[in-house]
Amino acid sequence: MKTSNFKITGYSTALFATWFFIEDLGLLLDAGDGVSAGLLQKSRKVKQVFISHADRDHLTGLLQFNQLNARPGLPVIHYPADSGSFPALAEFGGKFDQHVQLAIWEPLRPGDEVFLKKDIIVQAIRNGHVQAPTDKSKSLSFKVVRLKQKIKPEFADLEGSEIARLAKDLGRNFISVQSKETLLGYSGDSPVEDYDRWDNTPILIHEATFLDGSTPMKEKANKHSRLDEVMQMVASINVGTLILSHFSSRYSPAEIDAAILRECKAHKIDIPVYRVLPGQTHRDILAKDPVNA
Repeated sequence: MKTSNFKITGYSTALFATWFFIEDLGLLLDAGDGVSAGLLQKSRKVKQVFISHADRDHLTGLLQFNQLNARPGLPVIHYPADSGSFPALAEFGGKFDQHVQLAIWEPLRPGDEVFLKKDIIVQAIRNGHVQAPTDKSKSLSFKVVRLKQKIKPEFADLEGSEIARLAKDLGRNFISVQSKETLLGYSGDSPVEDYDRWDNTPILIHEATFLDGSTPMKEKANKHSRLDEVMQMVASINVGTLILSHFSSRYSPAEIDAAILRECKAHKIDIPVYRVLPGQTHRDILAKDPVNA
């Protein structure tokens, strides 16, 4: 599977803060505490922010981020439509620092698509982290997708000049159909739910709060993933590169790496696997050696 060489910087520690910056796309996924200090001047490169849900470790960095970077029409902050925390935060921020009113806040519902570039969109996907009625949107995962125009089979054997003539005379949509190619997936906080959701994903950033089932999850608490469940899913679908994140700080780096290697061996996973360790900012993640190198 072809994998884009995105320059990805991230920090993710369960309960404390999570954020990921995809520099090539001007894209920030979540905005936990410390995002501005972690990115410094590069935070100015962020054009659009997608917040997965309203847990404070995913959004409290917005106050400083907006204070430094708000300008006419930027940044655009996308958030789950039925979460009242975001309009409240936008109102507070606007009173605290009036110039941050220049930032744009846009609600998102599952299935919505937002353009990053003319041929790249972000799709919003409902997940089960926050328990909510099926008609409410309070927690989202995101998928970055490239749009492509593919020549219809009946025109595939024509010369380029003839295809150009048909496109000019009858329109591009007459000779081609739009296809979608996933570039990157971001689980946000989410339990492992639907294997098909991340099938054929070149780069998957997925949370793995707990290493195994030894830590019981509270029935009414927000739902998270376990490393063993994530690795079982990845072994069953087509993923090009895996970035594991959101580990609980109860685990040491040695424990996390040992568990990842153990799961790779158990599930015969040979794709590159990276991890964002608790308390550490990882820069240009894909330029480093994977854990299972």
